[in-house]
Amino acid sequence: MKILQAVSAFLAKWTPLFITLVAIGTFFCPSAFGWVRGNTQTAILGVIMLSMGMTLKTEDFRILLSRPLDIAIGTVAQFTLMPLIAWTLVKTIGLPREVGVGLILVGCCPGGVSSNIMTFLCKGDVAFSVGMTSLSTLAAPLMTPMLMLWLAGETVDVDALGMFKSILLVTIAPIAIGFSLNAFFGGRKAYGEIMKVMPGIAVLGLAAIVGGVVSAQGSNFASSGVLVFVGVFLHNSLGYLLGYLTGAAARFNTAKRRTISIEVGMQNAGLATVLATKHFPAMPEAAVASAVSCVWHSISGALMAGVFNAADAFLSRRKG
Repeated sequence: MKILQAVSAFLAKWTPLFITLVAIGTFFCPSAFGWVRGNTQTAILGVIMLSMGMTLKTEDFRILLSRPLDIAIGTVAQFTLMPLIAWTLVKTIGLPREVGVGLILVGCCPGGVSSNIMTFLCKGDVAFSVGMTSLSTLAAPLMTPMLMLWLAGETVDVDALGMFKSILLVTIAPIAIGFSLNAFFGGRKAYGEIMKVMPGIAVLGLAAIVGGVVSAQGSNFASSGVLVFVGVFLHNSLGYLLGYLTGAAARFNTAKRRTISIEVGMQNAGLATVLATKHFPAMPEAAVASAVSCVWHSISGALMAGVFNAADAFLSRRKG
């Protein structure tokens, strides 16, 4: 168990590098993750969300009640800024329809599960981060299909009801199971030991989802890779910037501004990847855009945490 926990800690620390290496390796050896398809892909995302649910406690939901205004501001920013940024980029930089659908889908998804870790690393408000992630995830079954229907419904058929059911299946149900497990067994030592392994399992699951998309759609990277990355990069970067400015406009303190910046900028691109594969099978570039977002958001989140920490060090030296 100690070895597994050490491996889990290593993977959690080096998540961006690990996922990037898996993506690159799969591009040159597609058969490595050829097994990640259909129901297997959905089940893997379910395990990732289960690991998130297993960390939730009753106190985390009390946060939603004790800080309703802050979390409401953050969640509204999440579901307005990122979808509209994606839609604006699609309209202004001439992204192909398939890529645009994938980018809009990423924008319409809830916050990413790794945003809590990045918030902790940059001395943000972790409780605020957990509250935002929890609320946006709980709202996703309604908000994601509705926003997709609104922003992409003119150019592509959006099965809003089917998407609603998919999100319930792969997010809410596993989270509810994980929360129940924590409620019943959280006080036991064995459960605590198992929980130390779960971050590594979540990282492996995310890497498998990315690997599966690269395995299936690797050839599409050659034709649209640069354009996809430009769209993902701008979408993610503007999310960080406008999220931070939203915090400033709301007169949040520095820790909260950093938190809302990371929460808004980092999306649950793993969920977007599964939804794109399931609901837009005739548009492979949509899944490619989601998979690239999986990789880049992990990298950029770590970079943002580093930027915020570097700013602290710079200000500390100036005061000294």
